[in-house]
Amino acid sequence: MPIRAVVTLIATVVVLVLLVSFRTPPSNSLGILPPLRPSASPTAAATPTASGSPPPGGGSPTPTPTSTASGLKNGSYTGQDFPNFYGDVQVKVVVSGGKVTDVVAVQYPTDRPQSAYISSVAVPLLRTEVLQAQSAQIDVISGATFTSESYAQSAQSALDLARA
Repeated sequence: MPIRAVVTLIATVVVLVLLVSFRTPPSNSLGILPPLRPSASPTAAATPTASGSPPPGGGSPTPTPTSTASGLKNGSYTGQDFPNFYGDVQVKVVVSGGKVTDVVAVQYPTDRPQSAYISSVAVPLLRTEVLQAQSAQIDVISGATFTSESYAQSAQSALDLARA
């Protein structure tokens, strides 16, 4: 038997043994977070302003008249609902002392298992990004591009309301 055939046969056997013995780690060992639950119902997002009508753009501020050097007024501001291929995303930004102190995801994709998983990982990371940046100029989460972009757009619309 020629040497070339023997080498090819041995290489094939080694690759097959490695392929058959490959095992994936169990899903709970990957540090997967449990799915998030939406903080509020999507229909409860509209709150009238002092004039009694919702502001243009669909957001709902609950501002106090205090303005700060950052230009943000204290209060809670619900941004617009931004749809994407996987579902709608809407956030509420809480401003205190002129700083963004909290960001709550009011609505995000959860209708499909994959969307729920992606949201459970991406939403807490996006919240942290907004809190650290103190703006909607945040990094996109790899694997959650559409959700990240909609999250940033909704956060920006909420911050625009806080500056108005």
